[in-house]
Amino acid sequence: MLSSKVKEMIAQGKYDEKLSHIYVCSKEKIAYYRERLINAVNNFEELFGTNRDINIFSAPGRTEVGGNHTDHQHGHVLAASVNLDVIAVVAASESKIINVKSEGYPMDTVDSSDLVVKEQEFNKSSSLIRGIASKFNDLGYKIGGFDAYTTSNVLKGSGLSSSAAFEVLIGTIVNSLFCGEKESALKIAQVGQYAENVYFGKPCGLMDQAASSVGSFITIDFKDTENPKVKKVDYNFAESGYSLCIIDTKGDHADLTPDYAAIPAEMKSVAEFFGKEYLCEVDEESFFKNIGEIRKKTGDRAVLRTVHYFDDNKRVLKEVSALKDNNFDEFKKLIIESGYSSYMYLQNVFSPSHIQQQGVSITLALCEKYLKGKGAYRVHGGGFAGTVQTFVPKNMLNDFVEKIENVLGKDSCHVLSIRPVGGTKII
Repeated sequence: MLSSKVKEMIAQGKYDEKLSHIYVCSKEKIAYYRERLINAVNNFEELFGTNRDINIFSAPGRTEVGGNHTDHQHGHVLAASVNLDVIAVVAASESKIINVKSEGYPMDTVDSSDLVVKEQEFNKSSSLIRGIASKFNDLGYKIGGFDAYTTSNVLKGSGLSSSAAFEVLIGTIVNSLFCGEKESALKIAQVGQYAENVYFGKPCGLMDQAASSVGSFITIDFKDTENPKVKKVDYNFAESGYSLCIIDTKGDHADLTPDYAAIPAEMKSVAEFFGKEYLCEVDEESFFKNIGEIRKKTGDRAVLRTVHYFDDNKRVLKEVSALKDNNFDEFKKLIIESGYSSYMYLQNVFSPSHIQQQGVSITLALCEKYLKGKGAYRVHGGGFAGTVQTFVPKNMLNDFVEKIENVLGKDSCHVLSIRPVGGTKII
């Protein structure tokens, strides 16, 4: 559809119902999304010309809901897409060149006939584009060129994984333009993971990409890493009576790499005691029978982190069951249990090297006080600094946000919802 026509139809409200579904918003808030799409089309036209035949794509950020640091031990996780996303206005071209201009960043230009790994592109978004095109090419598709303008409202440094959303966005575009939309959401996620691992140069699991691509709540069993089991969890969060809040504790992630790296290393040291590589291969009963000997070899923190792994891994399955049974009270209880386990056993709420910087701990204490037993809260993501995840009753939301931001500052508490749609073509 020509870009001028697309803008006209957006302004007339022709896509309001679809936007309301994707973004989990009332009709009163649709105006924001209309304006956002129209502005994106205008920016595309300035860059790439008017009256092009365009489509608009979207890929959401994600939140880790259950299974804190269980994925790298090939355990279970529960994740979900959120109603913040990266959108792209896209037009196919007759050339082999892929041009992607992301708001606030230089143009990425990739020749789709040159898809070899380039070390000079490591850690750059162009590598992700090249890697995704390469993988689809390996799957037997002929990849051509296209022009795209992207803009994102996925919060940077929030643990909502803006990079995975970008990967899923590019994968969804390529799948639509050149693959006849034949590939599944899971395959698009795996393509994104491949691009990040091989072309971007960063080892990562599949959780972020899968949650973004599939959408809604999903559970993943990582035992078989080549073929992880990804299942969508049927639960309508919009009817729960709760809002999801991600709270930015304003912590500094600098110098925390050793803290993050120590968790999988210590868990693996326990697995090695049993001649295994990952904790998913270790029998829990055998672990508890041998704790005395394990302590001597690995130290106590590794043991405690393993206790967390076994408990949180099982807890994910209970959380999934609670959602399927529409038992949100049980789900909240399990979320809090997971948070306490992360604090006591996993020990990723603050860095032992920065004991005077405990923003996550302070925020958890505030959540417990302000929610008065009616919501749920836990450290979000990797931990040590960063964000806290809360589920807040809607009738307490305004008061909760005000109290949190009185302590942590304006715009520290981000009110979100679980998005029912993953990577998708909006128009």
